[in-house]
Amino acid sequence: MRHISIDVLRAAAICLMIVVHFAENLSGSTVSGWLPGGMAAPIFTLLAGVSFRLWLRGQESQGVHESTITKRAVRRGLFLFGLGVAFNVLVWMPEDTFNWDVLTLVGSATLFLTVARHQSPAVLALTAVAVFVAHPFLRESLEFSTYWTDGYFDPDMTLSDVLFGYFANGYFPIFPWIIYPVTGFVAADVVFPAAGATPVSQRPLLCLGTTLAASGLLAMKLRVYTSEQVQKHLLQGWTMFPPSVEYVCWTLGFAILAIVFAHRWLDNRKWLTADSRLGKIAKTLSRHSLSIYLLHHVVHLWPLWVYSIVAGHEATHYWRLALPDTISIPLALVCVAFCYGLLRWLERREYPTIETLMRWLCD
Repeated sequence: MRHISIDVLRAAAICLMIVVHFAENLSGSTVSGWLPGGMAAPIFTLLAGVSFRLWLRGQESQGVHESTITKRAVRRGLFLFGLGVAFNVLVWMPEDTFNWDVLTLVGSATLFLTVARHQSPAVLALTAVAVFVAHPFLRESLEFSTYWTDGYFDPDMTLSDVLFGYFANGYFPIFPWIIYPVTGFVAADVVFPAAGATPVSQRPLLCLGTTLAASGLLAMKLRVYTSEQVQKHLLQGWTMFPPSVEYVCWTLGFAILAIVFAHRWLDNRKWLTADSRLGKIAKTLSRHSLSIYLLHHVVHLWPLWVYSIVAGHEATHYWRLALPDTISIPLALVCVAFCYGLLRWLERREYPTIETLMRWLCD
């Protein structure tokens, strides 16, 4: 069963990602520094956990054997992880193979949740809390700042750097980013209870989301009154790379509130239906969000690399310098329309996409 609330939130997240990436990669604009800009990845990864829990429930309701579910889930996790590595090589550069993109994070989270799916919600919640508490100290001990040059992750091709990047120093390391899919996995049973199950009160989830969001905002306001050491190592302000304590609190709280209220307003009160024009657009963008994620990078990065080489420069010469943001942001909106039109065309002709390939290989 599809939920229009999930489709709308995932469609909004992928559209926001496109705008952020076009502005940053073509113009060097720090759109992710805006509060809305920094919300795309948190919502996307939290929804990955929600969707995985609903997928598991669907497998169980169909009477699929437990061992088969495990095999399918592991294949999905490995597929996403491998796709993330291939994406780094083919869309970015071979030297960026181990930058640890959002796809490798989602793949890793899928594998982790496959193993941990029978643990109680309390155990999973405590795991998320432990990751949150540990992440600033782990990042500090692994000298995060020494791996970043001019705003991008630049490790050596050594085993230690690869592992440090995966766990703490990369773009989307396990610490703290796995918090989002784990939280989504736990929240799914509260927000979207199984058919016939006794509904669970959403009040604790609302309190948690409100507390986290308020704590993040309060920490940003009080940061200036703390010591220099605290500002340098713990409360680092609104920053996504690295994900500061304030950033994680605010974005996680907002994402939790977003899924709860979207479900109430869209699924329950029918403020927007799946049959409406906007609902159909959201459904298409949502169900093909993985394809869109890959496609929009190809659309704006490959021409950049080719033009740089043809002009006699290194491939990345015009990265962040190609266009003013007054052009790159409208181009992002054109890209959204292009992706939607292309995917609708593929749907009508029943041509394969990355999502259908994943189902064919993994399910």
